Amino acid sequence: MSMQHVVSDAIRLTPPRRNSLTHIPGDEGWPIIGKTFDVLADPKGHVERNARKYGPVYRTHMFGDVNVVLLGPEANELVLFDQAKLFSSAHGWGHILNLLFPRGLMLLDFDEHRMHRKALSVAFKAGPMKSYLAGLDRGIAARIAQWKQAPGEMPFYPAIKQLTLDLAATSFLGSDIGPEVDDINRAFIDMVAAAVAPIRKPWPGTQMARGVRGRQRVVAYFSEQIPLRRAKGDGDDLFSHLCRATDEQGALLSTQDIVDHMSFLMMAAHDTLTSSLTSFVAQLAAHPQWQQKLRAEVASLGLANGDPMSSEHLEQMKLTEMAFQETLRLMPPVPSLPRRPIRDFTFKGYAIPAGTGVGINPMFTHHMPEIWPEPETFDPMRFTDEAQRGRHRFAWVPFGGGAHMCLGLHFAYMQAKCFARHFLSNIEVSFAPGYQPSWQVWPIPKPRDGLKVILKPV
Repeated sequence: MSMQHVVSDAIRLTPPRRNSLTHIPGDEGWPIIGKTFDVLADPKGHVERNARKYGPVYRTHMFGDVNVVLLGPEANELVLFDQAKLFSSAHGWGHILNLLFPRGLMLLDFDEHRMHRKALSVAFKAGPMKSYLAGLDRGIAARIAQWKQAPGEMPFYPAIKQLTLDLAATSFLGSDIGPEVDDINRAFIDMVAAAVAPIRKPWPGTQMARGVRGRQRVVAYFSEQIPLRRAKGDGDDLFSHLCRATDEQGALLSTQDIVDHMSFLMMAAHDTLTSSLTSFVAQLAAHPQWQQKLRAEVASLGLANGDPMSSEHLEQMKLTEMAFQETLRLMPPVPSLPRRPIRDFTFKGYAIPAGTGVGINPMFTHHMPEIWPEPETFDPMRFTDEAQRGRHRFAWVPFGGGAHMCLGLHFAYMQAKCFARHFLSNIEVSFAPGYQPSWQVWPIPKPRDGLKVILKPV
């Protein structure tokens, strides 16, 4: 019996009875809706209030399910490092993503996940990454040149959302995708929006219905393209690499596997990077002294406009990396991470039965004052080698951790640094006097008003 079936059978067991969790402190809120609206209104504040009242383990009721929240770096290590192969990511995320992104890497567990991750890793090795950097460099440079020609106030979030989507299409699908790129991009936009839509059924007229149609379009495109990419045999984009990837027995990945992995990777690369780069620019606008420090670092690279970036240039951008890390501490792109245990376990003295919805909260950990003094202050110096020495290794987890550590984290750093190089060398960003961004934090942070920034050519 495969590991996949072992996990599925365990989780198909009857969910734990409600009274099996009553020994865990907490507040389930109203019947049916629970604390859902509290979470949506202020997810960070909701968790912090519960932590003060109940401690690092508490029970709540969100989105139709009773959950147990585990807080702090020790909880992150238990769930993410998961030496005992206890926590299923597939069954944690499944109710959110299965209809639109089935069997993406985050929806596989244990040995099956390891085998697929190993096959996908070929697309993130040095050779392909060098090719992606060249495409990112050209695409970012061209778009920022357009922004520079239209100074003044701009809603940043929709602009960077379109750019990251275009970059994902180029890096992942290839620069010669042709006129279909707009159609594919539209399909992905609909799929991503549907993944977090409140109505979870594809009823006519709903966002979920549009998302399901988007998936059908994406599946048809990838399925048609796979034999063509294999016949061509030399593409440098991620899709072409996956078309040539093999499993541990040397067999090519199936068409369905490639379709599912491409759909998930496109979504993950686009949505989380959109959020992270928006947060990064918000911090640059709010902290002009740090903006100038990073601009000086970019200038020290000695690159003129039009000069290509290299991996050596990326390695020299240490201060930019620290500022991006501090941005991800303050606003992690995935503020909470769900799992379901396949066996009973105990944490902090509380027995938690198999099948319980369990969540950890990077947003909470990243703002714990005992780990991060003055946690609301933007301070990239928290990420010097000396400052990090002795800090719990699961105190900062914007990319997850353990076996499910984000496969594309180096791609994210590469894109962020490439963006910083072109943006800072061409544009000064600021907020209008008195402006304060307002953020929707869950499920992926984004500014409610699009983040109104003022751009000025350098």
